[in-house]
Amino acid sequence: MSTIAIADALASFVPEELPVHITAYDGSSAGPPDAPFTMDLRTERGLSYLLTAPGDLGVVRAYVMGDLVATGFNPGDPYPLMSAMRNQKRWRMPGPTEALEVVRGLGWRHLDPPPVPSQEHLPRWRRVVEGLRHSKQRDSAAISHHYDVSNRFYELVLGPSMTYTCALFPTADTSLEDAQFAKYDLIARKLDLQPGQRLLDVGCGWGGMVMHAAREYGVRALGVTLSRAQADWAKEAIDRAGLGDLAEVRFMDYRDVPEGDFDAVSSIGLTEHIGVRNYPSYFASLRDKLRPGGRLLNHCITRPDNRRRETGPFIDRYVFPDGELTGMGTVLSAAQDAGLEVQHAENLRPHYAMTLAGWNRNLAAHWDEAVAEVGEGTARVWGLYMTGSRIAFERHELELAHVLATRTDAKGVSGYPLRHTF
Repeated sequence: MSTIAIADALASFVPEELPVHITAYDGSSAGPPDAPFTMDLRTERGLSYLLTAPGDLGVVRAYVMGDLVATGFNPGDPYPLMSAMRNQKRWRMPGPTEALEVVRGLGWRHLDPPPVPSQEHLPRWRRVVEGLRHSKQRDSAAISHHYDVSNRFYELVLGPSMTYTCALFPTADTSLEDAQFAKYDLIARKLDLQPGQRLLDVGCGWGGMVMHAAREYGVRALGVTLSRAQADWAKEAIDRAGLGDLAEVRFMDYRDVPEGDFDAVSSIGLTEHIGVRNYPSYFASLRDKLRPGGRLLNHCITRPDNRRRETGPFIDRYVFPDGELTGMGTVLSAAQDAGLEVQHAENLRPHYAMTLAGWNRNLAAHWDEAVAEVGEGTARVWGLYMTGSRIAFERHELELAHVLATRTDAKGVSGYPLRHTF
């Protein structure tokens, strides 16, 4: 029998202002009984997760496995609780002596780490067996971990557009579907797409940009992705839309595309996966795919500064293995150093917060079907991840960079007009 009530031990580190009622499997409870949110630690395994991986990772493991159950919100959209938690500034982290006393009171046996959830990727130090970081083999494994979940699951979350990148909201009440169309159309206009031109879309997802360029602009568009599930879905969608004469999606690394001399290249959400150290070769590769005077549009998540730091353990283990983010300044410098002339850059940060809110609403609305498709643990991961990302964009911890550049020739001819036309 524990000599410390579990709920009291957990509550001792929670700000008193947080409206949450804590209960535990030993019958203990703490916090206001009428609080709008509850957290119920239901098993000894859950306690072991919390003690052996202090911080976010232990909480996520217990929550994903169903050992820690929270109420007061739909698990597909935990924004009400997570936002309230982020509003608190007085979280207490135990010092070594206090932590030792807590563990001693709860029982040393809880320091035996339970098996991690199946949704959790290997830690970075273990991934060496998959090859060098951002090698083709390891990138393929990382992309598959995230994108090959279930096409049906993505349909439920993303909606009919099957677009897993930041939308563009002309007004606050624009629907998610219309906002995704607006995003693709803005990119097409920035690239100045014209009938008969050739577009390469790297990291093309389910082919949204490829099909938009072909359908709306009469462009011959090639998309490539490292997710076989995405490529298969996109090929079927292209056939259903009758766009097979203009649009194509291949299961292929962008570095292996044999064609060149494209009029335009779009990269929408790929840069986050390639690694900051690989920016020089990445931008050089995209530049080499363009004809002189061709345009590149690079759309990616960035940080509000250019200081180097690793992604947190939850995102790295559960969502984007090997993902890396940096500031827009680093992206701009890398593009310029690769010989591209930057013509325009903007930050669409608020739009991504709105996009993620839409995805959370979709997951909440289709929660039972999503759980039936991928399991409750995976569905919970996605609810957490999208909500946490939404809050990060809202609070300016993340940005969304749109960088437009040209392959200007040796004589300084870029083909770009005197002023922007989009």
